[in-house]
Amino acid sequence: MIRKAIQNIGREVIDFTYTTGMMGIFLFQCLFHMFTPPHKLFAIIKQIHFIGSRSTIVIVFTGMFTGMVLALQGYHNLKDFGSTDLLGSAVGLGLIQELGPVLTALMVIGRAGSAICAEIGIMRHSEQIDALECMGIDPYRFLMVPKFIAALISLPILTFIFDVVGILGGYMVGVVLMGVSEGSYFQGMYNSVDWADVQLGLVKSIIFGMLIVWIATFKGYFLHILKSGGHGAEGVSRVTTDTVVLSSVVILASDYLIGSIML
Repeated sequence: MIRKAIQNIGREVIDFTYTTGMMGIFLFQCLFHMFTPPHKLFAIIKQIHFIGSRSTIVIVFTGMFTGMVLALQGYHNLKDFGSTDLLGSAVGLGLIQELGPVLTALMVIGRAGSAICAEIGIMRHSEQIDALECMGIDPYRFLMVPKFIAALISLPILTFIFDVVGILGGYMVGVVLMGVSEGSYFQGMYNSVDWADVQLGLVKSIIFGMLIVWIATFKGYFLHILKSGGHGAEGVSRVTTDTVVLSSVVILASDYLIGSIML
């Protein structure tokens, strides 16, 4: 019994180490091709449209209601201490430093990350990737690089949209509904938010974009050999679900690590 448990633990450790090494090599190959031109501009623009433009509506609604609930809860908490003038600071810092990058990344995972994984997984299952290799087309340059570049461009822009819409949502609740002074709302935000806070959100959004595409493309590309993968529609569904869960956990963990380093 004990021997079998030790064997299972050892097998899991070996599988984890093997998968981690594969992911590292995969990322290195993607980054190497990303920094070695030429690149197909049309493919990059197409991916920017898919990852960025088509996620805008989701980001706008999420940012609006996040800013509104942040202002609502912040107002009632600050009112007990007579500090409602700090509402703009609380909304601005909360969105720019934390909620903007994290919630934007989580929304993109659900809308675009899962689709990217499923697309590449289906291509692997239907042997389209093998066909590309037979024709002498590098699948890293053809499939992965446009997605990486598009994510690195789209995530900061989407985060910026989220922050701006969230601040406007906080204004609607705090100033229009709760009666906080408009001047104190924006002046408090102006006094408390500086470039270091904006830089923190920017760095987070760039790293989150890379992590999302890295995990999604890796899971789809190695669908046939991953433990969570398999063949057929069931394998694609399992690896897609695994991508969403793993990406979300990695985003939240890396959010803490980045914050602990930069704050």
